[in-house]
Amino acid sequence: MKIISTIIALIVLVGFAIAWTTATFHPTPLRFVVPKGWPQPLYDFKNNPLTVEGFTLGKTLFYDGRLSKDGNFSCASCHQQFAAFATYEHNLSHGYNNSLTERNAPALQNLAWQKEFMWDGGINHLDVQPIAPITNEHEMAETLENVVNKLKNDTSYQRLFRSAFGDATINTQRIMKALSQFMLMMVSSNSKYDKVMRGEASFILPEQLGYNIFKMKCASCHKEPFFTDFSYRDIGMPMDEVLKDEGRKKITRLKSDSLKFRVPSLRNVAVTDPYGHDGRFFSLMNVFEHYRKNMQPDENTDSLLQHKLPLSNFEIGQLTAFLRTLTDTSFLTNTGFAPPGYSLVPPQTHLH
Repeated sequence: MKIISTIIALIVLVGFAIAWTTATFHPTPLRFVVPKGWPQPLYDFKNNPLTVEGFTLGKTLFYDGRLSKDGNFSCASCHQQFAAFATYEHNLSHGYNNSLTERNAPALQNLAWQKEFMWDGGINHLDVQPIAPITNEHEMAETLENVVNKLKNDTSYQRLFRSAFGDATINTQRIMKALSQFMLMMVSSNSKYDKVMRGEASFILPEQLGYNIFKMKCASCHKEPFFTDFSYRDIGMPMDEVLKDEGRKKITRLKSDSLKFRVPSLRNVAVTDPYGHDGRFFSLMNVFEHYRKNMQPDENTDSLLQHKLPLSNFEIGQLTAFLRTLTDTSFLTNTGFAPPGYSLVPPQTHLH
């Protein structure tokens, strides 16, 4: 009887523990704000509800070098906030064992509206995107198993996972979902351009002229409000003989996709140099010179660019003035995105 009583008592205690854990798990919902006039996001938030605790865990992971093999490379190493989470002034980022990445690190912004990721669109969901840089031998060069084991041995992460997910279980799926929650909040929608569109500011003459030229000559590929149509295009860039990057063809195996790369967003373009999938253009002027003089069209080059893109010096000057209005300083300096310790307040409170 004594043994039976003990077993019953243990069952009751376990039941109380489960009930207490369930009752005390109340993560703070984090509201995702869709900017006025923008379409609804493509990301399914039902499968990964945003919470303050999940965002905080994701930010901690984003800035933690232990996601890399030697502890020296965090996600933030290649995605710097002041450069719209791109790599400023580096065509190719530095990775594990003094190697270089194979492509220019793209800016991380407005990811909730993207259905594919990477320059070639090789990843089709944000929740698995970080696996690529973590396991790439030229980037973070780590295994997912090792990452999980490192985090399991850190009691502070046990607390963070419990706060975000209800218990201290640490696994790959939860790591990815937390990183997604942090990155999903990277919404850039408060540049001067956005303020003009909202009626809160006005363009000066060069900016307005540049906007008019932009709508005539650039907007077919760089569509508002994201300033990209998310398509893949060959813009007449000859293949780098060292990298030998065939772009979208690597994913689809179609000859027609050779040298096609994602049309990049022009938001925050003034701070995300160098440009291009391999960072070969070190200034906006280099980009303009490519389009008007240096293109090498081939059979796959976009039909809009088969005869290059005529641009006068005057047009380039006005376009440059307009493109600078796409810089969102509140996004670049928001402490909600800064490394842990700067601010625990999610960015929404500052931006919206």
